[in-house]
Amino acid sequence: MPPVGVRVSLNTEMQKFLPEKTVTPSPGQNPRATTDSVQVSTASVAWTKAEPDTLMARVLAPANLKRAYHRVVSNKGAPGADGMTVDELAGYVKQYWPTLKARLLAGEYHPQGVRAVEIPKPKGGTRQLGIPSVVDRLIQQALLQQLTPIFDPLFSDYSYGFRPGRSAHQAIETARAHVAAGHRWCVELDLEKFFDRVSHDVLMAHVQRQVEDKRVLRLIRRYLEAGVMSGGIASRRQEGTPQGGPLSPLLSNILLNELDQELTRRGHRFVRYADDANIYVRSQRSGERVMASVERFLSQRLKLVLNRDKSRVARSWVCDYLGYGMSWHQQPRLRVAPLSLRRLRDRLRGLLRRARGCKMATVIERINPVLRGWAGYFKLSQSKRPLEELDGWVRHKLRCVIWRQWKRPSTRARNLLHLGLSEARAYTSAGNGRGLWWNSGAPHMNQALPKKLWDQLGVVSILDTINGLSRIT
Repeated sequence: MPPVGVRVSLNTEMQKFLPEKTVTPSPGQNPRATTDSVQVSTASVAWTKAEPDTLMARVLAPANLKRAYHRVVSNKGAPGADGMTVDELAGYVKQYWPTLKARLLAGEYHPQGVRAVEIPKPKGGTRQLGIPSVVDRLIQQALLQQLTPIFDPLFSDYSYGFRPGRSAHQAIETARAHVAAGHRWCVELDLEKFFDRVSHDVLMAHVQRQVEDKRVLRLIRRYLEAGVMSGGIASRRQEGTPQGGPLSPLLSNILLNELDQELTRRGHRFVRYADDANIYVRSQRSGERVMASVERFLSQRLKLVLNRDKSRVARSWVCDYLGYGMSWHQQPRLRVAPLSLRRLRDRLRGLLRRARGCKMATVIERINPVLRGWAGYFKLSQSKRPLEELDGWVRHKLRCVIWRQWKRPSTRARNLLHLGLSEARAYTSAGNGRGLWWNSGAPHMNQALPKKLWDQLGVVSILDTINGLSRIT
């Protein structure tokens, strides 16, 4: 065990970044750390007093850990394979921090395996995420905060994904600028299972160019090689960087920056957001030539595979990017891609299906965050007609919910009368024998429940929200 003086000083250091309230960790969580708490080597203790300005020391500095802790807690997130929640993180780290820090400084820390979770992909199929334990998320976040200032200045101006001060909107505007400049053919690149195919050796070779601290390099490789827990079975990973941890986006940018630099060296106009990359050229023939050369570069230099079935050379107005499409005009106008519209409708159908029997105020409360968030992302859209149709469809679905709740013809007639229809029209409409969808879109329901009423009830209008955001910006 380390000297008492060391343990006390480390515990004092922990008070600088953890909240005062201590949550007792669940019994049996992270048995490795529990066992190792009484097996700290002499080398571990020596590291606590040596090399105060190394990268690992900066990673473990109290101010850096405090930022990392607040980020992990604010992000919440699901538990890892050990089942520990973010609410239990403070209590656990306070208890075991002396051991954790000593092992990190000595290069002896081994991450836990990640928990495998599958989520649906927008275009079909599933994507596997790897959810690290909350302790490993804390360490990864602390690493990320120190590695980002080292690597981010080296990245291309045309790389926008997971970088401070950059966004998907900027990537979309850059793509439009390329097309407006006359590069009206698009080379769409789809990297086959990118996050599953990353070569650890190739990636670490690029990381080593900027990082000298052997402990940091060893820790990053261990995170890459950490096993995946699925169905109670752990499998060791020989390649790939699992999505789900704070460090994964930076590592993917480090590797794909080599592609960015190669495209820049060749003088190409391109835009990349994470592994979504488009190159813009002036002709189809040029696009085919670029596609072939990029495929060779990815295969030979980065050990990545281009999915030829999903990659293509096409007109810029045929290719969608990050949920947006473009018009064919010389100065292209941005629009919402059809796939994005279908995905929103599918999501709203699910929410409204679960809302049957609920009060309308509750239904509106459920769908408004989705509508507001969607409108905020697609605020660059310059095509109003699809948004008007989408707003109308939302109101149609809400009227459908109400018509179903009214159930009996007598109830429907009474409510239509209350909403201002004449007696004859109310009773005729209530007993017309037509179906649910037809009635909810019929003139009598449009008159009884017009847009103005939905606005008063607080239903978010996507078109009005986007117009309001456009005026602000």
